[in-house]
Amino acid sequence: MTAAATTPSVAPQGEVVLSSQALVKRFGGITATDNVTLNLRRGARHALIGPNGAGKTTLVNLLTGVLEPTSGRITLEGEDITKLAPHKRVRRGMVRTFQINQLFDPLTPLQTLALAVSQHRGEGSRWWQPLGATRSVADRAGELLEQFHLSAVADQPTRELAYGKRRLLEIAIALACEPRVLLLDEPVAGVPAGEREELLRTVAALPADVSILLIEHDMDLVFSFANYMTVLVNGGVLTEGTPDVIAADPQVKAVYLGHGEEAAHG
Repeated sequence: MTAAATTPSVAPQGEVVLSSQALVKRFGGITATDNVTLNLRRGARHALIGPNGAGKTTLVNLLTGVLEPTSGRITLEGEDITKLAPHKRVRRGMVRTFQINQLFDPLTPLQTLALAVSQHRGEGSRWWQPLGATRSVADRAGELLEQFHLSAVADQPTRELAYGKRRLLEIAIALACEPRVLLLDEPVAGVPAGEREELLRTVAALPADVSILLIEHDMDLVFSFANYMTVLVNGGVLTEGTPDVIAADPQVKAVYLGHGEEAAHG
């Protein structure tokens, strides 16, 4: 596996916006997250990779507040959020997409995005108004539909959308929350080959000022997108560095890249 020609070969610079320090999560006698320190810098495209069972999902659940760590600390823009509830982390600018779609099937993309924008702006309690009745909400929903190539299906029920469009809608919902930190959890998982190119281009075009942590087993996406990578094995950090460094690392080749993509999901 080699890095794509367009991949930056220098580590991201700038301040750390999301950090875990010596993070540990134990389930009984099993250590799922083992002393993980990870720093996501402002504007970075940072990939988190590792073989099946490496602990990627557990780590993301810790970062987003779904799980509480056994020990260690998590900070967001310098503030300790270790015990902060998930919805409060969203309000502070950290948003996550999921491996499996969590969408409202009866709603259209336009309705879904209008609802997401309204909720983010504190207007969701105005239940008596039609979705998107506020001009600023309607305008923002329209911008997101265009940005994520959903304008042509804006009025179709979500249940009727092709799977690639559903993934695009999920990322659009995340952007509606105006995140400063975005955790993309396997955005191309399950997307048919014919729909992947549009999704990959859209992910690559996400706003530069949003710091992104990508959890992914598709190495084509990882090496074309990331400018820095952290490799997890058995719950701990094996190594980290630029894509060029990771691609050439014999340890990574031995435990991960050499086994192919099918061993990487987890």
